[in-house]
Amino acid sequence: MSSAASPEALHVVCPHCHTTNRVRLAQWNQAPDCGQCKQALFGGHSLALDDATLFDRHISRNQIPVLVDFWAPWCGPCRMMAPAFEQAAQQLEPRFRLAKVNTEAVPALGARFQIRSIPTLALFVGGREVARQPGALGATDIVRWVQSQRF
Repeated sequence: MSSAASPEALHVVCPHCHTTNRVRLAQWNQAPDCGQCKQALFGGHSLALDDATLFDRHISRNQIPVLVDFWAPWCGPCRMMAPAFEQAAQQLEPRFRLAKVNTEAVPALGARFQIRSIPTLALFVGGREVARQPGALGATDIVRWVQSQRF
């Protein structure tokens, strides 16, 4: 995250009920639960965002960066990268939220972000895209790419 003054708490959107939670940094590594549904806010798995409204909520309300994998079920490289993306989620949470957008299920999101090839990784911070990486990557490369971004 940025080197600006560190807040005492950050807003994190629940991957289950999509409620925005205020998580104190002191609780960050203690497996915080959602105040609404009581499920874990971080589970080390990516989140399917195949609804434009939920996508916008997670991108704009999460105060942690969100890494999105734009993919399609017919895409061989996308299917090959899927296990690596899950492994990266285990390594990157809770500092990052990882999400997947099926461009076949929500073509409007693919068009909105001008996704020209899949898979494409896009990193969002504060509601805006800050970096993009086309092509399939292994877990180590995904983690390395995300951690190399400066925002």
